[in-house]
Amino acid sequence: MKQARWFIHPIFVFILSTAALAISLFLYIYWYIGISAGLKSVIARYRLDANQFFEAQTWVVILSLSLLVALILAGILIIFIYNLKTLQLYRLQHTFINNFTHELKTPVTSLKLYLETFLKHELPREEQIRYITFMLQDTERLSSNINSILSLARIESRLSEEESAPVNLVMTIQQFITNNRHLFRNAEICVENPSDGPIIYPVISPLFEMLLMNILTNAIKYNASTKPRVDIGFAREEHFLMIRFRDNGIGILKEERKKIFRKFYRGRSDDRIPVSGSGIGLYLVQQIARLHHGRITADSEGEDKGSVFTLILPTDRLEGNAP
Repeated sequence: MKQARWFIHPIFVFILSTAALAISLFLYIYWYIGISAGLKSVIARYRLDANQFFEAQTWVVILSLSLLVALILAGILIIFIYNLKTLQLYRLQHTFINNFTHELKTPVTSLKLYLETFLKHELPREEQIRYITFMLQDTERLSSNINSILSLARIESRLSEEESAPVNLVMTIQQFITNNRHLFRNAEICVENPSDGPIIYPVISPLFEMLLMNILTNAIKYNASTKPRVDIGFAREEHFLMIRFRDNGIGILKEERKKIFRKFYRGRSDDRIPVSGSGIGLYLVQQIARLHHGRITADSEGEDKGSVFTLILPTDRLEGNAP
């Protein structure tokens, strides 16, 4: 199959397009000079008006060759862009495979070590509980990585277009934090609703919870303070509802603010915080936001000044929205 498609390989098409461009230019010069010389001899012999011949011929040649060159250049440009994107995708996938392999291998190795310890030694109950706790953490890490990959596949194949149901966003977020307090035990998370009233918006609950999980775990993971803090606030404008997640973490560099939502992209390394993860968490967040007809942005005042992730949702989907 691969040998049968050699003729559509980008490198072959690029060489062919370049050669066609060079040949067309050569033929243009050769053709134009030859025809012009012949016409001049005919005009001189029969004493004809030269403008009647050369003006029309010149425009036809220019138009034909311009279209031909434009098509060739368009082909070369498309091939260049295709190759550039293919190379970028290859590098991202290669990086993702390396990172994700490490993310899977590390907890598996750890679990194996703990199990071998249980097998070889008689441990007191306190030591058993400590090792079991570590094993459960590794299991959660494995489960989280696998769920991220499965969710990515479902969202990109549009298998996650489940029916949304209206929920009170404030209560949903508060309940999510309460149910997962064990994951955020060292952090302080506050939810503030200035309107003190329900904010009803249709969401796909499992995906919205995944969005919250990724934003909050990122805010806590990329945090060098002794007490990580996340303040969740709501603000309503004329056409949009803003849900802001403000943390006291290491911040986001200006050049990273758009990159962090790319698939497989991992943030800068910090001596205080080892970079880990598969690089798809915030990409999933952006895709989930889009499934809810919204988008998410990231902002920061600078290094070590915290970050603000803002989920922007249209107010026309709010229940009870008054014009």
